[in-house]
Amino acid sequence: MTSASDQTPLIDLQDVEVTFTSRTGSLFRPNKVHAVQGVTMQLRRGETLGIVGESGCGKSTTANVMCGLQPPTGGKIFFQGHEVTRRSAADRRRIGRLVSVVFQDPSTALNPRMAIREQLKDPLRVHRVGTAEEREEKVEALIEMVGLPASALDALPAQLSGGQRQRVAIARALALEPSAIIADEPTSALDVSVRAQILNLFTDLKQELGLAMVFISHDIQTVRYVSDRIAVMNHGVVVEEGPAAQVLEDPQDDYTRKLLGAAPSLLHP
Repeated sequence: MTSASDQTPLIDLQDVEVTFTSRTGSLFRPNKVHAVQGVTMQLRRGETLGIVGESGCGKSTTANVMCGLQPPTGGKIFFQGHEVTRRSAADRRRIGRLVSVVFQDPSTALNPRMAIREQLKDPLRVHRVGTAEEREEKVEALIEMVGLPASALDALPAQLSGGQRQRVAIARALALEPSAIIADEPTSALDVSVRAQILNLFTDLKQELGLAMVFISHDIQTVRYVSDRIAVMNHGVVVEEGPAAQVLEDPQDDYTRKLLGAAPSLLHP
């Protein structure tokens, strides 16, 4: 039997707006850029929500709202059923522990001067998780979980390949045992041959750990590969959302059909 707490969305955006002030226009009448307009979107436990659209469509801004990196200018945000639109410090700490982010370029998430071992221990230290011995055991388990040898723990990021660095970034995102991972274009900087390996890793981790995921990409074929549900965004608006098979096999919006028609197969250059 499913409990009420299992039914409650992990993250719930209701009519969210994000407006930026542009550098164009006059001093007294600057132009406004409506990056996100009236977005209502939910992430449920254990599911993968794919957000797809061209560059500038608002998908990354929406993800940043979900994880707290971008405050909304309108609408409401709920986390596990509690409103966190205007987050307190306690809200930020709680959400920061339960929602992790994997970025497009792992180099931006990793300190080039710090060994991988210390980078994986860092979030555990910050949140005061475990003893020194338990942290050591944890990082060894994490590096194995993402398919890297234990020797990678003593390497610097520059000594690893792009795919290996992204695996380290994923391991770091998993360090605090989050309920959800938000992955923003996590494969677009990788070679095609490595891309499928990372996508398979995400799929395996989701099944093994019961993670919820938000997977963001401009490539609808990549989103097809990993998602249970898909939201298609265009000019800051969700133009279509539904189960992945339904959206892909019977698209209702012209923009979705355009993305499907333009997309090459995921596993071929």
